Amino acid sequence: MTSIRTEALILRSVDFGESDRILHLLVPEIGRLPVIAKGARRSVRRFSGTLDLFNHVKIQVDLRRPTVLARLDQASLIDPFIAMRSETARFGLGCYLLELFDRLAPERGVRADTQRLFSFALGALRMVSERAPDLRLRTLIELRALDALGLRPEFSRCVRCGSTPAGRSPVGFHVADGGVVCDRCCARLDGIPRVQRGTLRALEQGLCLDLERLDRLVMDGPLLEEARQLLGRFQRFHLGVELRSRSFLDRVLRSPAPG
Repeated sequence: MTSIRTEALILRSVDFGESDRILHLLVPEIGRLPVIAKGARRSVRRFSGTLDLFNHVKIQVDLRRPTVLARLDQASLIDPFIAMRSETARFGLGCYLLELFDRLAPERGVRADTQRLFSFALGALRMVSERAPDLRLRTLIELRALDALGLRPEFSRCVRCGSTPAGRSPVGFHVADGGVVCDRCCARLDGIPRVQRGTLRALEQGLCLDLERLDRLVMDGPLLEEARQLLGRFQRFHLGVELRSRSFLDRVLRSPAPG
């Protein structure tokens, strides 16, 4: 494959040299794709208004140079997701999603997986564009993003022995193993935090619902806070860092709405 014509989502855009721009794209065929747009900051005709964050674009990319960045030859705008720039919470959640994809999306991934991830990314940005985000929607979209990236937590069966934890008491959750741990397996581990059953059930439902129906899932108060903290620990473990956009989003969504 020497070149491709396809759709892409712009995850990151950085000026390079005097006139070029380096972009990280999410592409349905292969996943994350770093490219260089030569002369992008000088060329009005080739790239005008197309290389901004969030933009859904149609592109032509030259892949013939395996040892250097692929070259972006053409780009035309499909959807700029204008609403993402119209309100702080939308912008914050959108930036958080882009940063997650940029950090965790595979390069040259399995086509079926990268197509699923690309479809989710577009659907999530459309949802955020249409609905004012709150902590509940943010938590559920974060959960679905991790799932789309191949990091689906296990909420119903013990990740050590495969059993279904019995009883109604809180259940251990082992972040490194990726899910719940029954009492018997938990006894062999030190310092495993426990999570309320209601939180786990709500998150399991969040994985099963269609993306468009996530706003129907009731999750608030202590249950929502526990879910948010659980996903935060899970995400930080797999990334190894705290995303700047996540801290910003936390502040925005916890700030009182202007009167």
